[in-house]
Amino acid sequence: MIEELKTLNKSLKLSSVRDDQFRKFGNVLPDFPVGIMAQLMEGTNIPEDGNVYIPSVSEWEKGKLKQLVESRYFGGMSVQLGYCNGRNSHLNGLEFHKSSEINIAITDFVLLLGHVNDIKEGHYSVENIQAFFVPKGTAVELFQTTLHLAPCKVSDEGFKCAVILPEGTNSPLHDEDKGYDEWLFMKNKWLLSHPDNKRFMSRGAHAGIVGENVAVVYK
Repeated sequence: MIEELKTLNKSLKLSSVRDDQFRKFGNVLPDFPVGIMAQLMEGTNIPEDGNVYIPSVSEWEKGKLKQLVESRYFGGMSVQLGYCNGRNSHLNGLEFHKSSEINIAITDFVLLLGHVNDIKEGHYSVENIQAFFVPKGTAVELFQTTLHLAPCKVSDEGFKCAVILPEGTNSPLHDEDKGYDEWLFMKNKWLLSHPDNKRFMSRGAHAGIVGENVAVVYK
């Protein structure tokens, strides 16, 4: 599939997460218990339009998977197990956290990634974006310096992605935290929005993406 995607997206720097180019942005986690997460994700749906993001599913966090992830990948820190499913094809914005993030591909999808070092005077140029194909059944760690957002679909069915982050990430900010940093959008979520993304802009996000709203084409 990746060769077909490269042919259809000639303007994108497109690689696989198993290529050396990904090492700047994260790691593939070959020992992650993908099968357990895939079983949990069977009960989730892909919306008819847009994306759905659930930061934390309490039922998932009652089992041993949470303890395993905390001890093996997060140095004992408390984590939340959630997911992002949808039909997105565009960049729309870029976020980063003061922590790593684990994504588990329940379906094939593409991640559009950047690096915080390429943010200049509060803006990031889409010329620096690199795209990575993540095949179904792959778990990846994204470093805290990696700019990212929702996956992009590579089929009409959309995508399913499990998302693991430190507990509390992407939850609402306290009033006293608002306004201190214009990039801070939610707890542990710094966001640069593309100006064309009306949803982010209407909520006061920083318009920090320069260039077209990059899209991934799959047919």
